[in-house]
Amino acid sequence: MTFGEQPAYLRVAGDLRKKIVDGQLPPHTRLPSQARIRQEYGVSDTVALEARKVLMAEGLVEGRSGSGTYVRERPVPRRIARSGYRPTGGATPFRQEQADGEGRGTWESSSEQSEASVAVAERLGIEPGERVMCTRYLFREGGEAMMLSTSWEPLAVTGRTPVMLPEEGPVGGMGVVERMRAIDVIVDNVTEEVGARPGLAEELLVLGGVPGHVVLVIQRTFYASGRPVETADVVIPADRYRVAYHLPVK
Repeated sequence: MTFGEQPAYLRVAGDLRKKIVDGQLPPHTRLPSQARIRQEYGVSDTVALEARKVLMAEGLVEGRSGSGTYVRERPVPRRIARSGYRPTGGATPFRQEQADGEGRGTWESSSEQSEASVAVAERLGIEPGERVMCTRYLFREGGEAMMLSTSWEPLAVTGRTPVMLPEEGPVGGMGVVERMRAIDVIVDNVTEEVGARPGLAEELLVLGGVPGHVVLVIQRTFYASGRPVETADVVIPADRYRVAYHLPVK
């Protein structure tokens, strides 16, 4: 193989991918069989099999038990807006987006005290094992699960205050900035790091998808005078949503 030349299985996968994208192989069409691929492209069984594996790993096709491999319906990605924090207005970005447009979003949550893991402790600048409030969210759009979020807040900051439970109390559900302000903690910075990875089995069970599907993971942390006061992991299905950022120009 000369420099820059693709392996045979990638060339076969690339041609089949192009046919799927161009509509020559529309959704729910059965993918050519391994024998057909071998004959049409003049390749070995191994190459044909590896090409099919590539398309399956990319989420373009799916296997149906006892029936074969079929082209998947390709969802049109929808937008999830991210705009940092809102210092005024009394609403989290998700709630504000639902109020601003014709949103049909709903959410559910549960909170419990737990001990900070090593990774969470590092993000919050505390010692592993220190007590934190862990809150898990499931966001839905039109009844469809669209986003998961798990947040952690150090109880050294919020413990025994009216905002200890993020979704309860006088400012419950108002977002980190408003809640922290209620206890005289002024949030002045937020960071978000965006990455991607295969979804965990329990995540895909809720969000929909098959093993190997990719999710976007946003690691968000709120700071008050340099001290982390909340950190969260936001998980979004990468094949169904795009994250759009609105950043103010100063």
